Amino acid sequence: MPDPVILWLRQDLRLHDQPALVAAAHEAAVIPVYILDDDAPGDWAIGGAQRWWLHHALDAFGKALKDKGSRLILRRGDAVKELHKLCEDTGASQIHAIRHYEPWWRKAEKALGDRLCLHDGNHLAPIEEVTTGSGGLFKVYSSFWKALATRMPPEDPLPAPRSIPAPSKWPKSDSLADWKLLPTKPDWSGGFDSWTPGEAAAREAAKDFADRVNAYDIDRNMPSIDGSSRLSPHLHMGEISPRDAWHLAGGGKAALTFHKELAWRDFTSGVILDRPDYADANGRPKFDQLKWRRSPEDLKAWQQGRTGYPIVDAGMRQLWTSGWMHNRVRMITASFLIKHLLIDWREGERWFWDCLVDADFGNNAVNWQWVAGTGVDSNMWGRIMAPLVQSEKFDAAGYIREWVPELAKLPDAAIHDPETAGCRPAAYPKPIIGHREARQRALEAGRAAR
Repeated sequence: MPDPVILWLRQDLRLHDQPALVAAAHEAAVIPVYILDDDAPGDWAIGGAQRWWLHHALDAFGKALKDKGSRLILRRGDAVKELHKLCEDTGASQIHAIRHYEPWWRKAEKALGDRLCLHDGNHLAPIEEVTTGSGGLFKVYSSFWKALATRMPPEDPLPAPRSIPAPSKWPKSDSLADWKLLPTKPDWSGGFDSWTPGEAAAREAAKDFADRVNAYDIDRNMPSIDGSSRLSPHLHMGEISPRDAWHLAGGGKAALTFHKELAWRDFTSGVILDRPDYADANGRPKFDQLKWRRSPEDLKAWQQGRTGYPIVDAGMRQLWTSGWMHNRVRMITASFLIKHLLIDWREGERWFWDCLVDADFGNNAVNWQWVAGTGVDSNMWGRIMAPLVQSEKFDAAGYIREWVPELAKLPDAAIHDPETAGCRPAAYPKPIIGHREARQRALEAGRAAR
């Protein structure tokens, strides 16, 4: 028999539409490997919420592989060193993997040299092929979408293999339990029970969303309805591919807004490919001069959902409890931290990275810089979301009642702004700052930076 090949898995834990797996299985016996490398990402090692998801995702994927006659090998440490060791121990000369764009993975891919065979599979189209007229990567999403749309719809997804050829001898594997990815002291994951990680759950979620896609354009902005796809953590962990999600959602105008959201993920990968430091550096250097406030007290109040702004507090409590936050509310809470509290966007980016089950390196960085106005494609600094207006406009009363129980008995007319309505319960904090005062302070800081 020919020497086995290694399937290096990262954020691509699926059997359907897995081109690296298909290529490996056509070549020889396959050794699927996941390596938990906390050193290569540096400060961007996955956060607590992602670790909870990863544990369950690996458990589910290991069972799926077993059903195909294979198994999942787990290793912990430097990914490049562990892969070289596996090649030596098993006689494998080839490593198949799906291409990734995080800077630490690109460095690892380069270090593996000719042993590594990369496949495109986590995007609608290869990022390097969607370029401007001069051959560069796009910095503006609207232009990126126009270029990408000419290549859409994406190719049909690959079917899952009926079986996976196994080697005559398996290398040693870590125990998933020994990795201690789940929280214990304390176990803060009680509210995560609304999620079911794994490929099977991802496909069920995609099919469920297909029945609701006609209302997506409007309902996705309504926190109390939550018409979002709920696919973001599955897409982040690669439990479903973007092109599979595209096709499962259907075609036509009904799915267009969702397709554009999938395209945004591709766009953010292009941004971090072009700017590997984008998670740490302003996209527009002039904002390096902006004088951020250092206020641990205000930052903590925001993190804990104790700002006195109900829509902001509801979002931050949903994030901590469930590992996720409604998209519209993500923008409102981010804008509040940056513009109302004048706290560096990187503080919020780090908090989301640790708390979100769908914390994607490119998405997280680009979205925060978009709200801040510091990014290459972003809002103007002077655009400051009014959280009280946003709350009423998008009918967030039911959402606030769910996540801020102190306000549950207030009527719709008062729940968005109980302080002004004169019915703020004693257990709920006063607004940390007035909207007009905060807006004026932010505008002055922006003018000073310019």
